[in-house]
Amino acid sequence: MTTQKKVIALGFFDGVHLGHGALLKRTAALAEELHAIPAAHTFAAHPSTLVTHQPTPLLSTPEDRAYLMKNLYGIQEVIVAPFDERMMTMPWETFVTDYLISGFHCVGVVVGHDYRFGYRGEGTPARLKELCAQAHVACEVVEKVTLDGRTVSSTYIRSLVEAGDMETAARYLAHPHLLRGSVRHGKGLGRKLGFPTVNIVPAEGILLPAYGVYATKVTLEDGKTYPAATNVGVRPTVEDEKQVTVEAFLLDFQGDVYGQTVSLEFYRRLRGERRFDSLEALRQEVMKNAQQTREYFAGEK
Repeated sequence: MTTQKKVIALGFFDGVHLGHGALLKRTAALAEELHAIPAAHTFAAHPSTLVTHQPTPLLSTPEDRAYLMKNLYGIQEVIVAPFDERMMTMPWETFVTDYLISGFHCVGVVVGHDYRFGYRGEGTPARLKELCAQAHVACEVVEKVTLDGRTVSSTYIRSLVEAGDMETAARYLAHPHLLRGSVRHGKGLGRKLGFPTVNIVPAEGILLPAYGVYATKVTLEDGKTYPAATNVGVRPTVEDEKQVTVEAFLLDFQGDVYGQTVSLEFYRRLRGERRFDSLEALRQEVMKNAQQTREYFAGEK
């Protein structure tokens, strides 16, 4: 744990969407004013897991959140805390004075208008501002962000991803929906059919887009990015096990990426998943989807 002064954004930040972005931008600006490190505080697991015992399928892992906050908003340090019994029952005053100020050398706090914290959610933005004033700690509350008359929220974006509407999701996220995972060996069928794929293992508890084929981009560990036609689903033409897979056919790529952690960005759903009468019919459709992906990204230029 560093002893440098920090301005800390508080939230869960699932997906790191447009509303979170407003919070993080203000955090970076305030940190510059106070000559402190811009930081963010999130939890390893969603509070609902412990409070209601009903896990919420998430848009992003803690590592993904940190990746997005650092790369998009200049946050230098991301504190990932366990949401455990101690955290759930901690009085809100203790969370501020002992945990944030004493524990992390916090000199500034930035929260959203509806942020709740501490035991039974008794900590509110108004109470936080009052206590911070007493402790001579800067505190700012960021108002809600709306788009098309709707409040930007992780809950709404989850519904868009679940429906496969990646273009609308990207507008509310302010970036393409991101899925990161390690590459494992598949059965090699794609290579035999002329379209070698990489099989990406998403983290447990992460919400996957609706089954189907998507125009995506894959970034490898060396930083190079390739367009890819990516299938999410159970591969009904070739599988009977109903195991969900994420397979990306990288265009214009030759090489071995097994074992790498890659980043997959979703741009548009090209079609739903369906069973084909033959492997040749599947091959032709995948090649068509690959061409659609090329044309989609050619339109960016």
